[in-house]
Amino acid sequence: MLALALIALFLSVIAVAAGPAPREAAAVPWILLGVVTALDLVLSFRRPKAVSFEAPPEIFVGETVALRIGIEGAPANLRARLDWPEGVQGSGEIAFEPGPDGTMTATVPCRAKRRGLWRFEHIWLLWASRLALLEFVPRLTVGAELRVVPNIRLVQSGQITTTVLSTLYGVKENRAIGEGSEFQQLRDFVPGMDIKTIDWKRSARRRSLVAKELRAERNHHVIVALDNGYLMREEIGGQPKIDHAVTAALATAWAAAIGGDLVGYYSYDVQPRTFAAPSPGRKAFARLRNWTAELDYVSRETNHTLALSELNARTPKRSLIIIFTDFIDTTSAELLIENIGILAKRHLLIFVAIRDPDLEALVETAPGDLEGAAALVAANQSLHERRLVFERLSRMGVTIIDAKPDAITPRLISAYLEIKARELI
Repeated sequence: MLALALIALFLSVIAVAAGPAPREAAAVPWILLGVVTALDLVLSFRRPKAVSFEAPPEIFVGETVALRIGIEGAPANLRARLDWPEGVQGSGEIAFEPGPDGTMTATVPCRAKRRGLWRFEHIWLLWASRLALLEFVPRLTVGAELRVVPNIRLVQSGQITTTVLSTLYGVKENRAIGEGSEFQQLRDFVPGMDIKTIDWKRSARRRSLVAKELRAERNHHVIVALDNGYLMREEIGGQPKIDHAVTAALATAWAAAIGGDLVGYYSYDVQPRTFAAPSPGRKAFARLRNWTAELDYVSRETNHTLALSELNARTPKRSLIIIFTDFIDTTSAELLIENIGILAKRHLLIFVAIRDPDLEALVETAPGDLEGAAALVAANQSLHERRLVFERLSRMGVTIIDAKPDAITPRLISAYLEIKARELI
């Protein structure tokens, strides 16, 4: 269109400059251009009828799925751009191919970045006319929704169930018989058994030696405490820290439910938000999953003093408390350390911090200029202060899990199983 307009302009200028007689023909190129444009418009105009949008009912956060989009009544050279909502991410330009029924279809990869219910409002279409003079850019309403939920892929795969059952009820369980704290059964004392297992009162009544057989105690209270403050919104590995924490919390809650313990949950930021008392079985996991799916992303600062004091008041029985939180430096962590110390006097604590791989990569890379050297010094200082906080917490008897996002879940489940085996709760 631009090239033809320039040619028409050139011919018009020549006609005007040539004299009075040719001047009357100066409008002819523009008339021809208008006729060709109108013809191109008639031949190429299409009105897309409807948009079909196919997607899974749920997508796990951090995973990528394929969306299928269909446009009825669109031309063959169709391209499009989708208005992506905040919580999902996809390609910029979408190329369509003709389907068997004449519908233009496209398969679009979509990555879930944040939990929530995200709505696709519009899609912008683009196709060129047959003579390439015009481009049509209509906007169609999609009106589709996509639900992004916490990632429970490990739970669905059965990997956690197999690990927990084989650990608690397999060979290790057989070795632990007689070393636990919960009564299992009475049996006749035979040579080779520990004399400390003899129940002298029952032996006196029966007039024969009877030994008590013990097993590891179950039905412990396990509470998942999630800090939902602004520091947990920092993205690591393409996801906010809170989503990594939710994934690990759900996996551990499932392991605890399989292991026979009671699971509860607690969330807080500037003040305590949600608390659910420990309850048994898989219903507790279902409640925890629904709760974490509705956990908002907030920008409020965390009040550790109020939150952990409230948690201590709500849990009178000794429990295993798994705290997912973060801090910036030793100064900001002072109140956190102080209140965790109070909790550690009654409960058994696991402190979970998510390590930033980019920060470690920065430390391991030699700087190329003064700005890089300054960044290296700052990163080293940050890592050193984190180690100081972890050392102080370790001296209080707190189990520390400081790992990269992909290693948090296996290390946390291993720590839980070790605590169960050693009967530390």
